[in-house]
Amino acid sequence: MVKAARLHDHDRPLVVEDVHLPTPGSGEVRVDLAFGGVNPVDSYVARGRVAADGPMPRILGGEASGHLNGRPVLVTGAGLGSTRDGVWAGAANVPEAAVVPLPDGAGLREAAAMGVAGLTAWQTLQLADVQAMDRVLVLGASGGVGLTTVSLAAAMGATVWGQTGSPGKAEAIRRQGADQVVVTDAAGLADAVVALSPTVVIDGLGAGFTSAALSALEPHGRLVLFGTSAGSTSTVELQPLYRKALRVLGYGGLILSDAERLAGLREALTALAEGRMRIPIDRTIPLQRVNDAFRLLTDRAVSGNIVLDLH
Repeated sequence: MVKAARLHDHDRPLVVEDVHLPTPGSGEVRVDLAFGGVNPVDSYVARGRVAADGPMPRILGGEASGHLNGRPVLVTGAGLGSTRDGVWAGAANVPEAAVVPLPDGAGLREAAAMGVAGLTAWQTLQLADVQAMDRVLVLGASGGVGLTTVSLAAAMGATVWGQTGSPGKAEAIRRQGADQVVVTDAAGLADAVVALSPTVVIDGLGAGFTSAALSALEPHGRLVLFGTSAGSTSTVELQPLYRKALRVLGYGGLILSDAERLAGLREALTALAEGRMRIPIDRTIPLQRVNDAFRLLTDRAVSGNIVLDLH
């Protein structure tokens, strides 16, 4: 028996209860879990906006860290928490393909957020082909992905500015290595970043932020869109796109192949172990308070990542 956070009905609080863990099936291994990453997509699953036809009841959680035969590992992907039981539990039977060994120097707490925040930061900067001479603007820089992206872009040698709508979160962005922080909404963004003249924008906000960022980009600039937390609709002036030879690139983490995900995770975990990427953990919450984690995400009350203590 293990303690696990289970979804019984959409739009209802998760229930932390004892669950019988059967013998691992073919192609599965049992992992003793330590910390579980909490991401917006988990709340979408709980509300039925993602994987609404998944089995019920089921354990939620798409990523966690722990030990397999005494070795530290990350567990992520393979439909965990959506099409099958997830990993917000004391232990879990997971597909072997979902297990990624941790390199020396990668801590369990930070690794628990690597399957989403760490991988997204790594992949978006690779997609934008960020180089040391680039000037990178990170939108929504106070979030889990944003803060991680700031740290990695700074380690690459780029000039990095971070945007936030909250003055109280500016210092967290600076601590991750941002050269400057702009506190602005979408309407003021273009004017706020004139001095930067960005060559790359990493955009997890969408809505008016995307159109404003495109207007601010330098010729031959690149914008990578990975989320739309501010809104999924934007009105874009088309002439600047071709007159400035801009590139708009979409990053879809949910459709990565197993091989793409594994390759990206290995590289991102190496960056974490070497200190080139920093995963900021805002707070660690006991599994019993998993529903508090959802409320914190909804209220945007954190700077960085939330992890669950699964011990």
